[in-house]
Amino acid sequence: MKKLNSILVALFVVLVSSLNAQNTHKDFFGMWTIDIDGGSVGWLNVTDTNGFIDADLLWQGGSVVPVSHVYFTDEKTLVVTRTREVEKSADRKHIATQTFVFERKGDKITGEMTEPSRNGLTVSKLKFTGWRLPMPAAAPNLNEVKYAEPIQLFNGKDLSGWRLINPKQANGFKVVEGILVNDPVNPEGQRVNFGNLRTDNEFEDYKLELQVNVPEHSNSGVYLRGMYEIQVVDSYGKELDSHNMGAVYSRITPAVAAEKKGGEWQTMEIILCDRHISVTLNAVKIIDNQPVYGPTGGAMQADVFKPGPIYLQGDHGKVSYRNIVLTPIIK
Repeated sequence: MKKLNSILVALFVVLVSSLNAQNTHKDFFGMWTIDIDGGSVGWLNVTDTNGFIDADLLWQGGSVVPVSHVYFTDEKTLVVTRTREVEKSADRKHIATQTFVFERKGDKITGEMTEPSRNGLTVSKLKFTGWRLPMPAAAPNLNEVKYAEPIQLFNGKDLSGWRLINPKQANGFKVVEGILVNDPVNPEGQRVNFGNLRTDNEFEDYKLELQVNVPEHSNSGVYLRGMYEIQVVDSYGKELDSHNMGAVYSRITPAVAAEKKGGEWQTMEIILCDRHISVTLNAVKIIDNQPVYGPTGGAMQADVFKPGPIYLQGDHGKVSYRNIVLTPIIK
């Protein structure tokens, strides 16, 4: 009997170990927010649908996109590839591959991205760290939210309270007749690297109200906590898309189109509360208390629980702002 019990215990241990080994891959499923060396941000979402592993990736700028391929080399190592077409000459194109290796230890990840240089003679590498990102909680009841006193972010006279994120870049922002204007014009024959403008102060959750005028074919953006871009773009007349005016860039598509023609003043009311975003554009609710699952391209920081600045994109196109008022939410 004693021998039989020992055998049963041994079998149980083997079974548990086997089940644990099978389940360790699942520890990678879900969302991960990523700090990339050099100050940029990424985001990874790993999914399993009917036994098929897939992933979406945000890397530095641009959109959240499906990866080209994703696979495990062992229970704690995930490999992701992303490809793009590179034109070498008029009659020759290559497919360039970025390879991301994610090493997991509990709820933390480390890794490295490698990609070939354009001429193929060298390899570029970027190291990164990250951590598991929990899902947002249930949508807050915005009817019960309490607000502090409004804060005028732009005084209509100068750039007091604002500064470039990167002071080494050119500043295309100036105040013209009480309006904050960004006009990143490159002198003929030159390419100037214009910077983004941020508030000196940092904020948590709030209501942000402003007026914006984006000319035809121009493009800008307003970042909440330096992390979530509310798109500012001339998208009048276009089909609904997550890259249109008032969208949370590449993440949340407006429910309806409410933008005006390029060159007209437009009003925005944006509420960020408990990782949920609402946007009212020109008195029309276009995003209603929707969860935002991670940073957008161009984010300054990866930690969705940290306060951060308002920042205005200055490296895209001409845009004007006025009457920028932030009202903090009292927690």
